Amino acid sequence: MKKLLPICIVLLSMTMTAQDKECACCTENHQAFDFWVGTWNVTNADGTPAGKNIITKIEDNCVLRENWTSAKGNYTGTSYNFYNAQKKQWEQVWIDNQGGNLHLKGNRVGNQMILMSDEVLSSKGQKYVNRVTWTHNENGSVRQHWETSADQKTWKTVFDGLYVKEK
Repeated sequence: MKKLLPICIVLLSMTMTAQDKECACCTENHQAFDFWVGTWNVTNADGTPAGKNIITKIEDNCVLRENWTSAKGNYTGTSYNFYNAQKKQWEQVWIDNQGGNLHLKGNRVGNQMILMSDEVLSSKGQKYVNRVTWTHNENGSVRQHWETSADQKTWKTVFDGLYVKEK
């Protein structure tokens, strides 16, 4: 019996370690953007088709991967979204087929995920920031509102889309 006790302790410890590894991203913060997971048909603010977006959880539920295809199919992009526990913030890294990229960071506030870029330069040398807000609506749809601002007081809409889950 005395020989079995150390073996049981080792096995229990291994089981607990395996459970911890399985659930490394099971915190409330890591799940704060889960409302965006799904296969979505996206329309512009005027109701015209914008595209299709597929959001999946990968890497043992630690990363949300976005795969965007515009309605015309000529514009595609992928983003990786993750909770950075060290910085206590969400981050998104976007890369598209036009050579564009965007790095956003922020957090969930109520039913919204609000991410902003650092200051960037336009092709004309003007400084501005990007702010993208995803709003989880009561009916399960999601509004994505992308804005830019040179002064962070006045904002210009770049994209205003409504996500409705594909049936």
